[in-house]
Amino acid sequence: MTRVISANKIKDVVADLCLEANFILRKDVLAALRSAFLKERNNRAKDILAAIIQNARIAKREKLAICQDTGLACVFVEIGQGIRITGDLKSAINKGVESGYKKGSLRNSVVRDPLQRGKSGYQPAIIHIDMAGGNKLKITVLPKGFGCENKTQLKMFRPTAKIEEIKKFIVEAVRASGPDACPPYIVGVGIGGSADYACFLAKKALLRRVTTSPRHHVTSRISKIEQDLLKQINLLNIGPMGLGGKTTALAVNIEIYPTHIAGLPVCVNISCHALRSATAEI
Repeated sequence: MTRVISANKIKDVVADLCLEANFILRKDVLAALRSAFLKERNNRAKDILAAIIQNARIAKREKLAICQDTGLACVFVEIGQGIRITGDLKSAINKGVESGYKKGSLRNSVVRDPLQRGKSGYQPAIIHIDMAGGNKLKITVLPKGFGCENKTQLKMFRPTAKIEEIKKFIVEAVRASGPDACPPYIVGVGIGGSADYACFLAKKALLRRVTTSPRHHVTSRISKIEQDLLKQINLLNIGPMGLGGKTTALAVNIEIYPTHIAGLPVCVNISCHALRSATAEI
């Protein structure tokens, strides 16, 4: 039986998700930070992790933004095939983002023209839409700050590239980020597809849990690569906020997709310690 969902309902849900994502740090991210705090031996790094955890606690209690950079809202939508939406879906999402950001007094960081700049006066979202089975609508809002988004790297490898070459590229992308994107990081990696799709996969990888089991990729081979990369990255000694320590990254999440015989796209999309997202099903 077809379910009918109004665009106005979607607008309200998106608005609420914008507030939740910006005020309440994800439970898995908070758990990973607490675990890192317990394992850290560098006193300065330990103090920084404690401050990050306290910041998240205050943000939730006081309904304040976890970070002053409230990001560019990336919205992932899964639409069940048994759903009919009345009204304009994209307009509803954009209006929901605008409403949520205004209600929460969240910083509008978007410029209308990427070349001429100038404040937009509204907060349009980056929207990814996918179809799914069933009759539910799943919406996830990921506010992405640009201190870390600016560290994104894409490389089109030869199809004959060895896994060690790919690992080196990923580790070097984190090394090049240094302290600039507010570590400890969560590292999203997309492998396969086309150039643009690899970048999408890297961003989507940030939606996966970052705590240990069942965080790791369902494919044991990919899970091992994730764990190997995390060990290598944490040997860089960048540490929390770039001041040294064993916790440069909390997790490495990899998503893969089939690709062309002539190519091997790999994208790295880094998140700062404030990896914020919120999800709802309608």
